[in-house]
Amino acid sequence: MILALTGAGISKASGLSTFDEMPGVRAKLNREYLDKHPEDFRKSVMEMHHVFKNAQPNDAHFALADYNIPILTMNVDGLHEKAGSTPINLHGTVPSDEELAKPEHLQDRPVLYGEEAPNYKRGIELVQQLGKNDILLVIGASAYTGISNDIRNIAAHNGAHVIEIQDNAVTNTRLVLEELKRKNLI
Repeated sequence: MILALTGAGISKASGLSTFDEMPGVRAKLNREYLDKHPEDFRKSVMEMHHVFKNAQPNDAHFALADYNIPILTMNVDGLHEKAGSTPINLHGTVPSDEELAKPEHLQDRPVLYGEEAPNYKRGIELVQQLGKNDILLVIGASAYTGISNDIRNIAAHNGAHVIEIQDNAVTNTRLVLEELKRKNLI
């Protein structure tokens, strides 16, 4: 089995900044901020929704869809879905147009810092299925988050080969998948 873990780095070529590149975003995506500043929180979610709605997938997203690779994503941008994949969205999603009126009460919204990631358990269960003949592709996912480290560590502990694609994900993802196909691993 090949499984992909994706983070913000996969979407950079689609024009999306990482949270590290957007000062103040993390401070707004927590429960305390939502409770104290619901209107600003709503505005921030609406701005994210607009940016994500207008963004388009890049070849890294399309390559994963073309090869039908199961995906765990920490992203909430919806680009995997636009490319044709059905990822497990570890951190939730951004609300649809219809849901935007009350983003603080949504089922579909980005996870807030300090909350449990809504699909963490489901993602971990999938990673625990990886074994010594399997591969975890880590694409644009930093080692700064607990979830991405947990996933890497579980895969490696179970003997899976962990392949990091951190630089130029838009080109290197397809190249790695083509190489795996040449080796009859896909």
